[in-house]
Amino acid sequence: MGQKGDFSRRTFLQKAGFSSIVLTLGWQWPASGATACNIVQFDSTAQAETELMAWISIDGAGKVTIFNHRSEMGQGTWQAIPQIIAEELEVSMDDVQIRFAQANPQKYGPQPQEGSFSVRGWYQQLLTIGASAREMLIAAAANQWNVDKDQCYAENGHVLHRASGKKLGYGMLVKDAAALKPPLLVQLKARKDYKIIGKPLRRNDIVSKVNGSAVFGLDKQLPGMLYAVVERNPRFRGKVKNFDDKATKSVKGVTHVLKVQRVVFGLVYEGVAVVADSLWSAMKGRTLLKVEWDDEGFEHLASEQLFTRMNEDLEKPLPSDDFETAFKNTSKTIDAHYEMPYQSHSCMEPLNCIANVKDDSIEIWGPIQEANWIQADLSDRFKIPIANVKVNMTFLGGGFGRKAFPDYPLEAALISKEIKTPVQVVWTREDDMSMGPFRPGATYKCRGGVDNQNKIFSFQIISASQPIGPGQDKDATPELVTKNTGGIAGLVADYYKSIPHYSFGGMPTKSPIPTMWWRAPGANVDTFACESFIDELAHLAAQDPLEFRKAHFITPRYQALITKLASVSGWQSRNKNGGWGMALTECFGGIVGQAVKVSRQQDGKIRIDKVYAVMDCGWYVNPDIIRAQVEGSIVMAIGASVNHATHFEDGRAIEKNFHTYPLPRIGEIPQMEVHIMENDEKPGGVGEPGLPAFAPALCNAIFDLTGKRIRKLPFKLDEV
Repeated sequence: MGQKGDFSRRTFLQKAGFSSIVLTLGWQWPASGATACNIVQFDSTAQAETELMAWISIDGAGKVTIFNHRSEMGQGTWQAIPQIIAEELEVSMDDVQIRFAQANPQKYGPQPQEGSFSVRGWYQQLLTIGASAREMLIAAAANQWNVDKDQCYAENGHVLHRASGKKLGYGMLVKDAAALKPPLLVQLKARKDYKIIGKPLRRNDIVSKVNGSAVFGLDKQLPGMLYAVVERNPRFRGKVKNFDDKATKSVKGVTHVLKVQRVVFGLVYEGVAVVADSLWSAMKGRTLLKVEWDDEGFEHLASEQLFTRMNEDLEKPLPSDDFETAFKNTSKTIDAHYEMPYQSHSCMEPLNCIANVKDDSIEIWGPIQEANWIQADLSDRFKIPIANVKVNMTFLGGGFGRKAFPDYPLEAALISKEIKTPVQVVWTREDDMSMGPFRPGATYKCRGGVDNQNKIFSFQIISASQPIGPGQDKDATPELVTKNTGGIAGLVADYYKSIPHYSFGGMPTKSPIPTMWWRAPGANVDTFACESFIDELAHLAAQDPLEFRKAHFITPRYQALITKLASVSGWQSRNKNGGWGMALTECFGGIVGQAVKVSRQQDGKIRIDKVYAVMDCGWYVNPDIIRAQVEGSIVMAIGASVNHATHFEDGRAIEKNFHTYPLPRIGEIPQMEVHIMENDEKPGGVGEPGLPAFAPALCNAIFDLTGKRIRKLPFKLDEV
C-alpha cells in the first residue's frame, strides 16, 4: 500500500524490490530527493493521452497505450511486454494499442535486446508497473466516490465499487490518477489468478506484418530524405587511398560522393558513400565508382589458413593439472576433434538506418536492436548531450546480435552531418553478408572417458577461436586460458556436479577478420562439441544416449526435462527404421532438450523427419511465442548445420548472396513438436537457448543411422 510523505529514489527501489537495474516509472527526481509525478499531456482535448506511468498512457475515451521499450525483431517483445503489464493493469489486450518507446534509459532503464533478457530480466518490474497503475486508478475512483479504496476493484479497463455497483472507465480517471504518487508496495497476482499471462494470445503485430502496414527500417521515409550506399573495403581494414567519382556523378540523381567511416570495436573502417535522391540512383552510381585501397599492414587470410592456425593453437602444450592425472587413470578414454565455421548474420532485412544530424541534435530511425548503446555512442562521438540524441526503433527483419552494433547508425550520422540532410543508408544484401562482423569459426580438442560404472569420469574441451572483436592480429602471442573450475557455454549445469574431473580452456587465435556475437553467443558453437562428445562417451560406455545423460542429472528440474523429452518423442519405443539423436543445452536462463529423427530415403539421401523440442524457461508469458521462437531457432540451426558457411579468400568473404549462402527452403523443414515445461522456476530465455542443441542432436541421429560421426559443420545431407 502507498505511504504518505516524500521518499527518495533509492528508498523506492529498495522497498519495491527492484534489482540493480534502474527503473524510472515516469517520475522526475529533483536534486532534493523529493519526487513529483511527471505527466505528459499531448493536448487539452478530452481524448488527449495522459501518461500514467512511463510505460502506460490512457486517453479520455479509455484507450490504453502500452509502450514497448525493447526492439522487436520477431522474437515477440511487442506482445510479451504489454501482455505482462496488461495482466496487472486489468485490461484486455484487444483494447490495447502498442507503440515503440524511444531510447531513454532514465525513463525506461536499460533497453538492450540481447541475452534473451526482455522477460527474464524485467518481468517483476513490468508486473509492478501494471499493478501500480491499477492501484492509482482505483484510488482516483475511490476519491471521486468518497469511499475506501479497499471497497473498489479493477476489471477490464474499469474501476468498480463492490457495494453500489458504480463503475468508471479508466479514461474518466486517468487525469486524477496521474496526480497521485505511485504506491510503494503493491500486491501482485498469484500465477493461478492470471487471465492473460500464460495464454496463447494472438500477437498484435501479425496482422500489420501480413498486410504490409508494419514499418520496418527500410519502410521509413522522411520528407526530403536522400539515400546512400557505401563502397566498403572487402578486406575490412584497408584504407581509402583515392577514388574516382567522375562517372558516378554523371548518374542522374547523384548528389554527393564522400569518404565515410564506421567503427568496429574501436577500429576505424573506411568506405566511400554515394548519395542520391533515390536508392536506385545511389546503387547505380556506386557501380561506376572506382576506389583504390591501401591494404598494407595486415594479413589477407584464407579459410584454410584460419583453421590451420586454430588447429596449431590446439596443439600447443597444456598446463599440467589435476585433469591430466584423472584422464590417465580413467578406465576407458576417447578423444575427438570438432570444427565450426564462420557464419554471417544474413538477416532478412539488411542493415539500414536513417539519420538527421543538426548542429545540436541527432535523430535516427531504423531497425535498432540496442537503443541505449547506439544513443550513447552517437552522443559521445558527436559531443551532443544524450538528451538531444533521439533513437527511434522500427520493426527489425531479424537481428541475431548484428543490429545491436553502433557502426551502421554512426555511418549514417556521419553522412547526414556532412551533407546537412536526412539520409537513409542502405546496405545491399552483398554488403550485409560480406562486410561482417561474423560469428567466429572454432576448433575443439575433446578428451574424456568413463569409469567402471559407465559414468563420465574425466571430461575436457579445449577450443581455439577468434575472440569477439575487430581481429587480434596485432595482439601479443596468445596464451591458453584454462577454466578448470569454470564452465563452457551451453553445458547443462548438473554436469559440473556429476563429473568429478573436468577441464575447459580456450586459445584466442589471431586474425584480422572482424567477429561478433551471433544468436546464442558461445553456446551456438560450444554445444556442438560438448553434446556430440557426450554422445561419443555414451557409446563408449555402451549406454543409451538419453539414459546416459539422465544418469548424470542430479537436480529434479533436469530429470523432469529429459524424462519429458523421452516421453514426447517416444524415445524408449523408437523404431529402428531411422536414426535418433538427442542433445541438451542450457544458456541465458533457459534449458532445452531436442530429439531428432532422420531416415534414408529410396534415393539414398538422408532426410530430417522430425524434431522434438522441450523448453524449460520457467515462468512464461505466451506459449505461442515460445513455440514460434523455438521453431525459428531450429530452422536457423538447420541452415547453419547443413546449408551455409562464410569462407574467406585473400582476406575477403566469398559468400555474398543466397545463391552461395543458401538458407533452408520450406521443403527442407521437418515436422516439429515444441513442448513447454510447467514449473515455478524464474523465467529464462527462449530465443537463444532454442538454437544450440539442434546441430549435435542431428549429428548424433546420423551416427545412430549410419555409424558415421559428423564432427565438422556444415555438411551436406546428400553426401552422408
